[in-house]
Amino acid sequence: MKKNIPEINGILRSNMIKVPEAIREASGIIVLGKRIKSLVFSTDVAVIRNTNADAIMAVYPFTPQPVITQALMIGSDKPVFCGVGGGITTGKRVVNLALDAEFKGCFGIVLNNPTSNQVVARVRKTIDIPVIITIVSEKEDIQARIDAGADILNVSGGKDTAKIVRMIREQLPRIPIIATGGPTDESIRETIEAGANAITYTPQTTGDIFATIMDRYRESYDQLGKLGPHIGLIK
Repeated sequence: MKKNIPEINGILRSNMIKVPEAIREASGIIVLGKRIKSLVFSTDVAVIRNTNADAIMAVYPFTPQPVITQALMIGSDKPVFCGVGGGITTGKRVVNLALDAEFKGCFGIVLNNPTSNQVVARVRKTIDIPVIITIVSEKEDIQARIDAGADILNVSGGKDTAKIVRMIREQLPRIPIIATGGPTDESIRETIEAGANAITYTPQTTGDIFATIMDRYRESYDQLGKLGPHIGLIK
């Protein structure tokens, strides 16, 4: 029997980024007492505050900085998994950034794929929150990553993601896996069926969303010669 789930929304936050319903079919991962099935891939605080995802995957292509981590933690109303380097940023700096992220309240830290197992081990010995390592190829030595201290695998293999997840799941039936789900319900379900416990979702940019809203405003002018029904929202 399908459960009746009451839903309450406010007017000002009704326009939010909702993750695909297919993600709810995942088993989820319980991290520090919270069950997480969906993660939005973003460092945009406006997006982070206006999504129904269970958590945030905040990884970005620049050198990690504590001030960015602090801004993410202040702006988020849900668990944040924060990138701390491992590619351009290496060694002791990664360890220090991971510890700082824990102190600031992150639910877990994400290490980039090039991170050596030695650094993974040093991070694992230093912090108490989960260590997440990014996997991009089926040719990687996954067991060595786990032995070094990785708690969760973050699979990001592009079109091969489901294939990589399936390979990992066959060898390691109990390791928690987060994976990119792709743009459609079909690709998300394929990734979940392959063995992913949670799915990351890349939302539209705020620029794309704004473009849609601005088109609607212009349409109102064209039809009515004035702002139209949304005039009451302007203060």
